[in-house]
Parts: sequence; C-alpha cells; structure tokens
Amino acid sequence: MVEESRYEDSGAPVINPSTLLARVIVRQIIEAGVKDVVISPGSRNAPLSMAFHQASSKGLINLHVRIDERTAAFFALGIAKASGRPVPIVCTSGTAVANYHPAVLEASHTNIPLLVLTADRPAALRKTGANQTTEQARIFGKAVRYFADVSGSVYPMELPFNSLHSGPVHLNIQFEEPLIGDKSDNWLNDLTISAPKIFDRKTPGTFYTNSTRGVLVIGYDRGGLSADAVQNFSEELGWPVIAEDPLTFKNAISHASVFLTSKTIAEDLAPDTVVVIGRTTLSRSINGFIKMARKEIVIDPRMATVDTDRMADQKFTQLPVIEVQTPDAEYADKWKKYSLRAQKMVSDISTWSEQLVAREIAATTPSGRTIFISSSRPIRDLEGFAVARDGVETFANRGLAGIDGNISTALGIASQRKETIAVLGDLGFLHDLTGLIHKEEINLKIFVINNDGGGIFSTLSQRGVDGFEDVFGTPHGLDPAAIATSMGIAAKTIGTQKELSAELSEPVTGLSVVVVNVPNRDGNADFLKGIYNSVSSM
Repeated sequence: MVEESRYEDSGAPVINPSTLLARVIVRQIIEAGVKDVVISPGSRNAPLSMAFHQASSKGLINLHVRIDERTAAFFALGIAKASGRPVPIVCTSGTAVANYHPAVLEASHTNIPLLVLTADRPAALRKTGANQTTEQARIFGKAVRYFADVSGSVYPMELPFNSLHSGPVHLNIQFEEPLIGDKSDNWLNDLTISAPKIFDRKTPGTFYTNSTRGVLVIGYDRGGLSADAVQNFSEELGWPVIAEDPLTFKNAISHASVFLTSKTIAEDLAPDTVVVIGRTTLSRSINGFIKMARKEIVIDPRMATVDTDRMADQKFTQLPVIEVQTPDAEYADKWKKYSLRAQKMVSDISTWSEQLVAREIAATTPSGRTIFISSSRPIRDLEGFAVARDGVETFANRGLAGIDGNISTALGIASQRKETIAVLGDLGFLHDLTGLIHKEEINLKIFVINNDGGGIFSTLSQRGVDGFEDVFGTPHGLDPAAIATSMGIAAKTIGTQKELSAELSEPVTGLSVVVVNVPNRDGNADFLKGIYNSVSSM
C-alpha cells in the first residue's frame, strides 16, 4: 500500500482525502497492468478523472472519454473482451450509475472483468434530499462478483483484483469536497507494474464414456474458454462438431442449424451423448436436437458464477480430461453427407436476401480480420448460412443477447485490433447511436442490415397477430446512412452481391458505415421458411 507521505510536496499542505483516495486507487490499477480506462464527465468523479488524466499524460494508461455512461460501459466491455484485461469505467453519482447496468449484466453473464468505479456523495447525505444522491450501494445486486462502499483516504485493491478473474466488480467511492487537489504527479513515480494474478485452478475432471455416437456442440462464446483450447478438445474427442460460431471452427458441420430443422434428418442423426460447451442460444433446431440425446454433458465456467442451477447429466466448469471410445465412422459420414447437401442448397441461393448476405460475409471476409456480430437475425443467419472456416476472430454479446450497446462494443473491440467489421441489424444500430459521437483512431466498418424494423419477429410465433407492426415490427422509416453522415461518418448504401463483396474485400480504415438494404421483413421470413421446407427433400 502507498503511504500518504508519497503524495505530499515538501512544505506543502496535506493533500485532501478525496484526491489521495483517488490516487491510491489509480496507482494500484496501473500497477496491476491495466492499460485502458473509460471515463464519463461529471463533478463528483473529478478526483478519479483527474488522477487518470495525469496517468494518461505520462503515457501510463489509455484514457477514453464518452459522454453517455451506457455507451462508455459497452465500449469498455469491448476493450475487455478483445484484450482480456480488466477495464475500469468511471462515472459521477446519480442516474449515471444506473446507465452502467446493461453492460454490467452482459459482463456478469460472460465473466468479463469490468471494473466499475462509481463516484458518490458521503454516506451521511443519503436519504437527506441531497442533490444527485441515491442508494448506489449494491445497485447492481448479484451481477457483480465483489462490491465495496469505499470511504476514507486509502483502499487496498487486492480483493477487487482477485474477483475480476470471474466477472465485474463494483466499487462505490464516497468523495467529500474539496474534489480537486494539487497538480503534482509525483505520486506516479516508482511504479512497479506486474501481470495480473491468475487463480490456481482445480485439477480437471475426467469425461469418460462408452458412447461412439456422440456430438460436440459449441455455444457461441464457448463459455469464455479460448478457441484454441476448445479446438484441441474437439480434435481429441473426435466427434462431429456443431458450432454456433462456424467462423472459428473449420472442422464444424456447416449449416447444421438449417438441416436439423428437418425432423427426419434430426432423428436419423439422433446422438447417444451430447457434450455442450457454453450455452446454445441461437437455434431451436439445435436445442431440440440436444434434447434428443440420452445423455447431456455441459462444460461451462459460468456454472460456478451465474448459472449455478444449470441442469445436465454431468457438469464441468473447465475442459475435462477425455477418455472415450473410437467414434462410429458411419455416424460421422452421415453428418458429412447432410452437410454437403446443405452446402449445395445454400450455395445455390441467388435471391438477394439476408441469408445471401450472411453467406457472403462469411465467405468473403479476408483472413486476419476481426468480426463483431450483433444479436437478433444477423448472428443466426451467419450460424446457418456460413460455410465453416477459420482465419477470422469473432465476437458477440451473447451473455444476455441484447441489441443495446452493439456499436460501442464493436468500437471497443476494434480499438484493440487492426481491422474490424461489425454486422448489425438496423434496430441495433439505431439503439446505440451515441456510440458514434466520439471518434478515435479506430478502424471499424459497420454493416447495417436494414429491413426497416425488427425482422426477427417475423420469423417467430408473433407474426400475424393484431398490432404486429406497431408492437413488434416497429418500422422506423429512417435512413441509417444519412444519420451516420450527419454525424460526420463516411457512409453509403448498397443492395447487390457485387457491391457487398467489394466492400468486404477493401481494407478497413477509419470509421465507416455501409447500409445493406434487404427485402422487407415478411418477404425474408417467407424466404427463410422456404429454405427450411426444402431441407426435407434435400
């Protein structure tokens, strides 16, 4: 712990407690190897903001400023996803804190290390009518792994840092006036930066089975496990692989979510055992197929944190040691046969549609590029219509699968990568427009799949009910390209396969928006239904 005397200039008055506390916390954050911080402007968080600014001026941390706290939190979430490091977010008191909640929930359900630093008035002012004062303590409930209501002039960060290994942490920090201290940056001298500590893990369990007719199903975010580790596990297991993210696992069965819509095919492929890594949240056909298995095995670290009541015949919170029999070769050949037939059907799609767009994005995106895919239809279409490959890095917010914060998350990821594209629906784009306010030197091209509303609902049971367009379809009638241009962002609109391929093949430089106009929502739903109906005669 840093002593108070280190922050005093010789002969100068003792520094105020708020400035001292902020400097103690920030110094520990930097020494823990944190590289980025996201701040929103406010008065009560001035001690932290000034301390981080001083650290940024000395090149010790990258300072990002966002005026909208919701945007700020999702931007930080993206940085944390891409870097694997904790990212602090700093805001003032009051409603600012509540605007962090959506990103904190997403971080909680994906075990992302988001360090939430909320400034507060002194506890004595709570429930007294003091301006901008509410009950911020424990505002995020069980969504954080550790919480502390901090006051005084020092605070040790060991427990918060340890808790960040399994998800977000919230420190509500009480700052008394005066909020501004001296201009000295001597408190940043003699730093000792060390790599973040890693928990000692328990010895992995063992997955043993006599089954030779098994399938491995990989949820989109793999439960936070690395793609390399999961790939190695799948190769050792030797079973057919269904991946919700077919752009990461080239050995996955392409178009499984499409051809398994056929009850006849699903029954022909019915497994004895299914191993599920992470969660499966995209397709009814995949979830229905999993339930056909006699035995279900789940591997997901989140069962130790947020999914503690998850059910399965056997559960692991890390990848187990494998002891399995030689797989049934005839069974594996069946999977390949159906996949090849589906590939032929998908490759023959020539109608300009959301499915063709997904197929082309998957096939044309150059290797080495990073892709962020938003929730709703885009991620489902890529799951179903992409041919399995590798060479690209993918991200998505699948913790709670919201459409909020997608632009900001994509920008946060892109800030850590050379070239990134994002694939968003039009409602997801409109939902997070404040993410476009601040521009940094980030290379991100945002593809907006524009069908003028909530296209996914036309593929669900709500379609056709009274008031559907008002309540579910929600047409907006807006031009996303014009909106982006009005914000000073390069934008264009396309509507052909040739134009899409050209946009995907070009280098990604700076921030730009490409609006991909597609047929209306009902037409898309009918087209998708037609594809599913044709599977049975494949």
